[in-house]
Amino acid sequence: MNRFLVRTNESKDEGFKITNTIKDFLEKNGKTVQIEVMDDKKIYGKEEASFFDKENRPDAVIVLGGDGTMLRAARDFVEEEVPILGVNLGSLGYLAEVEKSHITEALEKLISGDYFIEERMMLEGNILRDGQSVAHTMALNDIAVLKSLPFRAINFDVYVNGQFLKSYGADGVIVSTPTGSTGYNLSAGGPIVEPCADLLVMTPVCPHTMNSRSIILAGEDEVYIEIKDAKNGGEQAAFAMSDGAAHFDLKTGDSFVLRRSERRTRIIKLKKESFLEILQKKMND
Repeated sequence: MNRFLVRTNESKDEGFKITNTIKDFLEKNGKTVQIEVMDDKKIYGKEEASFFDKENRPDAVIVLGGDGTMLRAARDFVEEEVPILGVNLGSLGYLAEVEKSHITEALEKLISGDYFIEERMMLEGNILRDGQSVAHTMALNDIAVLKSLPFRAINFDVYVNGQFLKSYGADGVIVSTPTGSTGYNLSAGGPIVEPCADLLVMTPVCPHTMNSRSIILAGEDEVYIEIKDAKNGGEQAAFAMSDGAAHFDLKTGDSFVLRRSERRTRIIKLKKESFLEILQKKMND
Protein backbone atom coordinates (compact mmCIF):
# COMPACT_ATOMS: atom_id res chain seq x y z
CA MET A 1 0.00 0.00 0.00
CA ASN A 2 1.42 3.35 -1.07
CA ARG A 3 -1.49 5.79 -1.31
CA PHE A 4 -3.67 6.62 1.70
CA LEU A 5 -6.70 8.79 2.28
CA VAL A 6 -7.12 9.83 5.92
CA ARG A 7 -10.66 10.85 6.83
CA THR A 8 -10.69 12.72 10.12
CA ASN A 9 -13.42 14.10 12.38
CA GLU A 10 -12.62 17.61 13.57
CA SER A 11 -14.96 17.32 16.57
CA LYS A 12 -13.05 14.29 17.92
CA ASP A 13 -9.43 14.90 16.95
CA GLU A 14 -8.76 18.23 18.61
CA GLY A 15 -6.12 20.18 16.76
CA PHE A 16 -5.78 17.23 14.36
CA LYS A 17 -3.06 15.83 16.61
CA ILE A 18 -3.75 12.19 15.75
CA THR A 19 -4.34 13.02 12.09
CA ASN A 20 -0.94 14.68 11.85
CA THR A 21 0.72 11.77 13.66
CA ILE A 22 -0.65 9.39 11.03
CA LYS A 23 0.24 11.70 8.14
CA ASP A 24 3.80 12.26 9.37
CA PHE A 25 4.42 8.54 9.96
CA LEU A 26 3.19 7.50 6.54
CA GLU A 27 5.04 10.26 4.68
CA LYS A 28 8.28 9.44 6.51
CA ASN A 29 7.86 5.91 5.18
CA GLY A 30 7.50 7.13 1.60
CA LYS A 31 3.72 6.97 1.37
CA THR A 32 1.37 9.48 -0.29
CA VAL A 33 -1.31 10.90 2.02
CA GLN A 34 -4.47 12.89 1.32
CA ILE A 35 -6.56 14.36 4.16
CA GLU A 36 -10.34 14.71 4.17
CA VAL A 37 -11.95 16.60 7.06
CA MET A 38 -15.49 15.67 8.09
CA ASP A 39 -17.73 17.14 10.76
CA ASP A 40 -20.74 15.60 12.52
CA LYS A 41 -23.18 17.35 10.16
CA LYS A 42 -21.60 15.61 7.18
CA ILE A 43 -21.48 12.27 8.98
CA TYR A 44 -25.01 12.22 10.37
CA GLY A 45 -26.74 14.70 8.07
CA LYS A 46 -27.72 14.75 4.42
CA GLU A 47 -25.70 12.54 2.11
CA GLU A 48 -23.24 14.51 -0.01
CA ALA A 49 -20.59 13.53 -2.48
CA SER A 50 -17.37 12.55 -0.76
CA PHE A 51 -13.92 13.74 -1.75
CA PHE A 52 -12.34 11.01 -3.87
CA ASP A 53 -9.51 11.55 -6.32
CA LYS A 54 -10.17 8.84 -8.90
CA GLU A 55 -6.95 9.60 -10.76
CA ASN A 56 -4.95 8.97 -7.58
CA ARG A 57 -7.13 6.24 -6.10
CA PRO A 58 -5.95 5.41 -2.57
CA ASP A 59 -4.95 1.89 -1.68
CA ALA A 60 -6.64 2.29 1.70
CA VAL A 61 -8.74 4.73 3.69
CA ILE A 62 -7.90 5.40 7.35
CA VAL A 63 -10.96 6.65 9.21
CA LEU A 64 -10.69 8.53 12.51
CA GLY A 65 -13.76 8.71 14.74
CA GLY A 66 -16.37 6.34 16.07
CA ASP A 67 -18.60 3.80 14.43
CA GLY A 68 -20.73 6.57 12.88
CA THR A 69 -17.71 7.80 10.95
CA MET A 70 -16.93 4.24 9.84
CA LEU A 71 -20.50 3.67 8.66
CA ARG A 72 -20.43 6.83 6.55
CA ALA A 73 -17.09 5.77 5.06
CA ALA A 74 -18.51 2.36 4.20
CA ARG A 75 -21.29 3.98 2.17
CA ASP A 76 -18.93 6.46 0.53
CA PHE A 77 -16.22 4.03 -0.58
CA VAL A 78 -18.10 0.79 -1.25
CA GLU A 79 -18.36 1.46 -4.99
CA GLU A 80 -14.57 1.80 -5.28
CA GLU A 81 -14.02 -1.27 -3.06
CA VAL A 82 -11.25 0.51 -1.17
CA PRO A 83 -10.39 -1.19 2.15
CA ILE A 84 -10.99 0.81 5.32
CA LEU A 85 -9.06 0.90 8.60
CA GLY A 86 -10.83 2.46 11.58
CA VAL A 87 -9.13 4.36 14.41
CA ASN A 88 -11.47 4.55 17.39
CA LEU A 89 -11.93 8.05 18.81
CA GLY A 90 -15.47 7.27 19.97
CA SER A 91 -16.84 4.99 22.67
CA LEU A 92 -17.60 1.35 21.80
CA GLY A 93 -15.93 1.14 18.42
CA TYR A 94 -17.03 -2.28 17.17
CA LEU A 95 -15.92 -1.30 13.66
CA ALA A 96 -12.97 0.95 14.45
CA GLU A 97 -10.61 -1.55 16.06
CA VAL A 98 -7.43 0.56 16.40
CA GLU A 99 -7.24 2.48 19.68
CA LYS A 100 -5.46 5.83 19.57
CA SER A 101 -2.83 4.57 22.04
CA HIS A 102 -1.76 1.91 19.51
CA ILE A 103 -1.65 3.97 16.31
CA THR A 104 2.07 3.64 15.62
CA GLU A 105 1.96 -0.13 16.09
CA ALA A 106 -1.06 -0.35 13.78
CA LEU A 107 0.60 1.73 11.05
CA GLU A 108 3.74 -0.40 11.21
CA LYS A 109 1.63 -3.51 10.63
CA LEU A 110 -0.23 -1.82 7.81
CA ILE A 111 2.81 -0.78 5.78
CA SER A 112 4.54 -4.12 6.39
CA GLY A 113 1.54 -6.07 5.08
CA ASP A 114 0.73 -7.66 8.44
CA TYR A 115 -3.05 -7.45 8.10
CA PHE A 116 -6.00 -9.19 6.50
CA ILE A 117 -9.16 -7.86 4.86
CA GLU A 118 -12.58 -8.88 6.10
CA GLU A 119 -15.52 -8.45 3.73
CA ARG A 120 -18.86 -7.42 5.23
CA MET A 121 -22.35 -7.60 3.77
CA MET A 122 -24.03 -4.35 2.69
CA LEU A 123 -27.77 -3.68 2.45
CA GLU A 124 -29.39 -1.74 -0.35
CA GLY A 125 -32.85 -0.26 -0.30
CA ASN A 126 -35.19 1.31 -2.83
CA ILE A 127 -38.17 3.48 -1.94
CA LEU A 128 -41.11 3.02 -4.30
CA ARG A 129 -43.83 5.65 -4.72
CA ASP A 130 -46.63 4.99 -7.20
CA GLY A 131 -44.60 2.10 -8.52
CA GLN A 132 -41.54 4.24 -9.28
CA SER A 133 -38.20 4.28 -7.47
CA VAL A 134 -37.77 7.69 -5.81
CA ALA A 135 -34.73 7.02 -3.62
CA HIS A 136 -31.92 4.52 -3.23
CA THR A 137 -29.64 3.94 -0.27
CA MET A 138 -26.99 1.56 1.04
CA ALA A 139 -26.03 0.59 4.57
CA LEU A 140 -23.40 -1.44 6.37
CA ASN A 141 -25.33 -1.72 9.65
CA ASP A 142 -29.04 -1.37 9.08
CA ILE A 143 -31.97 0.32 7.41
CA ALA A 144 -34.89 1.26 9.66
CA VAL A 145 -38.42 2.41 8.90
CA LEU A 146 -39.75 4.48 11.81
CA LYS A 147 -42.74 6.56 12.83
CA SER A 148 -42.54 10.32 12.32
CA LEU A 149 -44.99 11.36 15.05
CA PRO A 150 -43.93 10.76 18.67
CA PHE A 151 -47.18 9.37 20.07
CA ARG A 152 -48.45 7.28 17.17
CA ALA A 153 -47.38 3.88 15.97
CA ILE A 154 -47.30 3.15 12.26
CA ASN A 155 -49.10 0.35 10.45
CA PHE A 156 -47.15 -1.53 7.82
CA ASP A 157 -47.17 -4.87 6.03
CA VAL A 158 -44.07 -6.99 5.52
CA TYR A 159 -43.53 -9.40 2.62
CA VAL A 160 -40.53 -11.69 2.17
CA ASN A 161 -39.73 -12.84 -1.37
CA GLY A 162 -43.19 -11.71 -2.43
CA GLN A 163 -44.97 -13.74 0.25
CA PHE A 164 -47.01 -11.91 2.89
CA LEU A 165 -45.48 -12.31 6.35
CA LYS A 166 -47.31 -10.07 8.83
CA SER A 167 -49.14 -6.79 9.43
CA TYR A 168 -47.45 -4.76 12.14
CA GLY A 169 -48.47 -1.94 14.41
CA ALA A 170 -45.20 -0.67 15.89
CA ASP A 171 -42.87 2.26 16.24
CA GLY A 172 -41.00 0.85 13.26
CA VAL A 173 -38.89 -2.02 12.00
CA ILE A 174 -35.15 -2.56 11.57
CA VAL A 175 -33.56 -4.71 8.88
CA SER A 176 -29.98 -5.37 9.92
CA THR A 177 -26.89 -6.98 8.47
CA PRO A 178 -24.79 -9.25 10.71
CA THR A 179 -22.42 -6.31 11.22
CA GLY A 180 -25.33 -4.15 12.38
CA SER A 181 -26.67 -6.72 14.82
CA THR A 182 -24.77 -5.06 17.69
CA GLY A 183 -26.26 -1.64 16.89
CA TYR A 184 -29.87 -0.46 16.78
CA ASN A 185 -31.01 -4.07 16.35
CA LEU A 186 -29.49 -5.05 19.71
CA SER A 187 -31.01 -2.02 21.45
CA ALA A 188 -34.43 -3.06 20.12
CA GLY A 189 -34.05 -6.56 21.55
CA GLY A 190 -32.64 -8.29 18.49
CA PRO A 191 -29.97 -11.01 18.52
CA ILE A 192 -26.21 -10.62 18.18
CA VAL A 193 -24.91 -12.26 15.00
CA GLU A 194 -21.40 -13.22 13.91
CA PRO A 195 -20.47 -10.37 11.53
CA CYS A 196 -19.38 -12.51 8.58
CA ALA A 197 -22.56 -14.60 8.54
CA ASP A 198 -24.75 -14.48 5.43
CA LEU A 199 -28.16 -13.53 6.78
CA LEU A 200 -30.51 -10.65 7.57
CA VAL A 201 -32.18 -9.80 10.89
CA MET A 202 -35.60 -8.13 10.96
CA THR A 203 -36.56 -6.65 14.34
CA PRO A 204 -39.76 -4.69 15.09
CA VAL A 205 -39.37 -1.57 17.25
CA CYS A 206 -41.80 -1.47 20.19
CA PRO A 207 -44.44 -3.69 18.53
CA HIS A 208 -47.98 -3.44 19.88
CA THR A 209 -48.41 -7.21 20.20
CA MET A 210 -46.85 -9.82 22.47
CA ASN A 211 -45.90 -12.21 19.67
CA SER A 212 -43.80 -9.94 17.45
CA ARG A 213 -40.14 -10.89 17.71
CA SER A 214 -37.00 -10.73 15.60
CA ILE A 215 -36.89 -12.94 12.53
CA ILE A 216 -33.70 -14.33 11.00
CA LEU A 217 -33.82 -14.38 7.20
CA ALA A 218 -31.51 -15.84 4.58
CA GLY A 219 -28.96 -13.50 3.05
CA GLU A 220 -30.59 -13.73 -0.38
CA ASP A 221 -34.10 -12.90 0.89
CA GLU A 222 -35.84 -9.71 -0.25
CA VAL A 223 -37.87 -7.74 2.30
CA TYR A 224 -40.75 -5.56 1.13
CA ILE A 225 -42.25 -3.07 3.62
CA GLU A 226 -45.46 -1.24 2.69
CA ILE A 227 -46.80 1.72 4.68
CA LYS A 228 -50.54 1.30 5.28
CA ASP A 229 -53.34 3.66 6.34
CA ALA A 230 -53.67 4.69 9.95
CA LYS A 231 -56.31 2.91 12.05
CA ASN A 232 -58.69 5.82 11.49
CA GLY A 233 -58.16 5.55 7.73
CA GLY A 234 -55.98 8.66 7.57
CA GLU A 235 -52.58 9.02 5.97
CA GLN A 236 -49.51 8.02 7.93
CA ALA A 237 -46.13 9.73 8.09
CA ALA A 238 -42.94 7.74 8.54
CA PHE A 239 -39.29 7.95 7.58
CA ALA A 240 -36.43 5.61 6.76
CA MET A 241 -32.87 5.83 8.04
CA SER A 242 -29.77 4.23 6.59
CA ASP A 243 -27.11 3.53 9.23
CA GLY A 244 -28.76 6.12 11.48
CA ALA A 245 -27.87 8.92 9.08
CA ALA A 246 -29.40 9.18 5.61
CA HIS A 247 -33.05 10.21 6.02
CA PHE A 248 -35.97 9.59 3.65
CA ASP A 249 -39.60 10.64 4.24
CA LEU A 250 -42.34 8.07 3.68
CA LYS A 251 -46.12 8.23 3.53
CA THR A 252 -49.09 5.91 3.15
CA GLY A 253 -48.73 3.78 0.02
CA ASP A 254 -44.94 4.02 -0.11
CA SER A 255 -42.91 0.82 -0.11
CA PHE A 256 -39.34 0.04 0.84
CA VAL A 257 -37.62 -2.89 -0.87
CA LEU A 258 -34.53 -4.17 0.97
CA ARG A 259 -32.02 -6.77 -0.15
CA ARG A 260 -28.39 -7.76 0.18
CA SER A 261 -26.17 -5.61 -2.01
CA GLU A 262 -23.79 -7.09 -4.54
CA ARG A 263 -21.18 -4.73 -3.07
CA ARG A 264 -19.31 -5.50 0.13
CA THR A 265 -17.41 -3.29 2.54
CA ARG A 266 -13.76 -4.27 2.93
CA ILE A 267 -12.45 -3.69 6.46
CA ILE A 268 -8.75 -3.92 7.29
CA LYS A 269 -8.14 -6.11 10.34
CA LEU A 270 -4.86 -6.08 12.24
CA LYS A 271 -5.78 -8.35 15.14
CA LYS A 272 -6.42 -12.08 15.09
CA GLU A 273 -9.07 -11.81 17.81
CA SER A 274 -12.27 -13.72 17.20
CA PHE A 275 -15.61 -11.94 17.21
CA LEU A 276 -16.47 -13.59 20.54
CA GLU A 277 -13.25 -12.28 22.12
CA ILE A 278 -14.05 -8.75 20.93
CA LEU A 279 -17.67 -9.07 22.05
CA GLN A 280 -16.63 -10.27 25.50
CA LYS A 281 -14.39 -7.23 25.95
CA LYS A 282 -17.05 -4.78 24.75
CA MET A 283 -19.73 -6.29 26.99
CA ASN A 284 -17.48 -5.92 30.03
CA ASP A 285 -16.31 -2.35 29.32
